[in-house]
Amino acid sequence: MLKIKGKFIKATTTQTGTSKAGKEWSKKSFVIDTGSQYNPEIAFGLFGVDKIALLQGIEQGQEIEVYFNLSSREYKGNYYTSADAWKIDTADDAALHNTADNVIPTEIDDNGLPF
Repeated sequence: MLKIKGKFIKATTTQTGTSKAGKEWSKKSFVIDTGSQYNPEIAFGLFGVDKIALLQGIEQGQEIEVYFNLSSREYKGNYYTSADAWKIDTADDAALHNTADNVIPTEIDDNGLPF
């Protein structure tokens, strides 16, 4: 599982179409700024209406955490890599997750250790 934190910068307009098999598709891209010194901006793709809905309520400048998969495809001797997002947490979501994971024990045993 790959994940990265950054500030939401912008999203592209939703692209739609029909595949050769006759299935409807939709895709959208968005960019975050990781704050890194080199190449701080990263673009992610969202494919399908359910994935595009992950961006609802996210505003420019908002801190988010993106869970994604990397994939590469070869076409005519060249490789193209994409970062496909499958989950987006806002700072509020992350705070909720972290409080459950970071419970500090209150009882201390005879050795002075909390376990």
